[in-house]
Amino acid sequence: RAEDYLDLLAQHHIVADPEERRTLIAEQAAQLAQSVGGHTPDDGSTARLNSPKSELAEVPALLSEVANLVEQPTPFLGHFEEEYLHLPADVLVAVMKKHQRYFPVVSKWVNEERVDEGHHSSSTHLPHLLPYFIAVRNGGDEHLDIVRHNNEEVIRARFADADYFYRKDTKKPLEEFLPRLATLTFQEQLGSMLDKTHRLEQLVVQLAEMLGLSEEETAVSRRAAHLSKADLATQMVVEFTSLQGVMGREYALKSGEDPAVAEAISEHYLPRFAGDVLSRTKPGLVVGLANRLDSLAGLFAVGLAPTGSSDPYHLRRDAIGLVQNLIVHQLPFSVRDGLVAAARLLPVEASSPPRLGEGYVAAALDFVVERLRGVLRKQGFRYDVVDGVLAARGDDPFRAHQAIVQLSRWVVRDDWGRILDNYARCVRITRKFEERFPLDPAHFAQPAEEELHAAYREARVQVTPQSTVNDFLTTFLPLVDVIDRYFARESGVLVMADDQTLRENRLAQLQHIAALADGIVDLSRLEGF
Repeated sequence: RAEDYLDLLAQHHIVADPEERRTLIAEQAAQLAQSVGGHTPDDGSTARLNSPKSELAEVPALLSEVANLVEQPTPFLGHFEEEYLHLPADVLVAVMKKHQRYFPVVSKWVNEERVDEGHHSSSTHLPHLLPYFIAVRNGGDEHLDIVRHNNEEVIRARFADADYFYRKDTKKPLEEFLPRLATLTFQEQLGSMLDKTHRLEQLVVQLAEMLGLSEEETAVSRRAAHLSKADLATQMVVEFTSLQGVMGREYALKSGEDPAVAEAISEHYLPRFAGDVLSRTKPGLVVGLANRLDSLAGLFAVGLAPTGSSDPYHLRRDAIGLVQNLIVHQLPFSVRDGLVAAARLLPVEASSPPRLGEGYVAAALDFVVERLRGVLRKQGFRYDVVDGVLAARGDDPFRAHQAIVQLSRWVVRDDWGRILDNYARCVRITRKFEERFPLDPAHFAQPAEEELHAAYREARVQVTPQSTVNDFLTTFLPLVDVIDRYFARESGVLVMADDQTLRENRLAQLQHIAALADGIVDLSRLEGF
């Protein structure tokens, strides 16, 4: 009978519920790790160990994967020789995770408090990999010693290979791998990875100037861009592609490069996936920005924009990483200008307007803005607030985020209805007219017109397209009562007067008020407009 199915599975030691399998594996793995003084990483915050871009950040995803590979999970502890711990931790974790689906075991944070001859001191021991792993058998615990031994033999062979790759790669400086990038194709029409590297070197200098980096930061960015793809030609990264950037950092340090350059090489790939850490340094951000802008401009130029079912170059991830880094670093930056700068460096074949048209930069920008919209909506902002700001500032992720935070506070104010309604009056009356009418105070016929003009002039000198939403709305606030009086019946003002001169002058005044928000926010997108 169907209702007996789960009981029948349980009698044969099969765990049908994937969440139950996940919990069982996690609990038993934790106990095994504790038995050797360690633990299994359970979140991305666990030690970054040797690198800010640690493979450990993806270990929780491995738990779900393994839980779906077995029906009768039996975790067990394995051991490997400590001599392999000289390898970068990310290499060992990548071997365990990618090849064998093993869980690494990490030491715990230790804070030691000492009192020596009356002096109190404390020290902290950072987490590090221990020479153990946890694997999961699909079956019971019969002959588990044999299973453990066989798994240990496999991981030794894998680590021996990784050790060989590492020793061979480090026999020469990272820079000497650059010529081999000419044999790696980025995209047929956009050239090799060496061609891309040359574009990045030029682009980071322009981006550094746009972002106001110091001379030192610019120099670090340029050197990091020069070496950013070199590790793609190393044997370690050929074998473990997930280590690109990580090995670039390790090999750069081994080659005697400035640690800031090494960090930027690693960071320029960040974030690699949802929830990953972001770039921490400006050189890392700038090289990553150049890398993403080059890919976006180039691939849109050659007609390889993502579709609903295909994104082979991971442009969605690139666009999301681009906007997240700019927001977190609080850097005003025009993505449009960045794409234009990147497009100018593309090969002639890619940037030829007759074949590709001139709209690919606009298409790439729209693509980035849509990813920004998704990021902001996931943060819980109202859809209309997001739409209103992105319509005006979509090409500047940080300023857009700043404006949305500010506007979100205004729309919950008790007086917001009056503020929006009075601004909307000016827009609704004038938006059907394409012509911009000239404003001449000499044609004012009522005191209310003069009062509104005086209030407008005071606001105009305080508001520019670079103003914040707070600045604009704070400046507009005094106009609310004035607009009320302007439209009151007793004011004697009829905007659509029969007299053409009066009508066009009054429309001009309202057009000027409506234009105060240009470049700041499109309030017509908000609910209640």
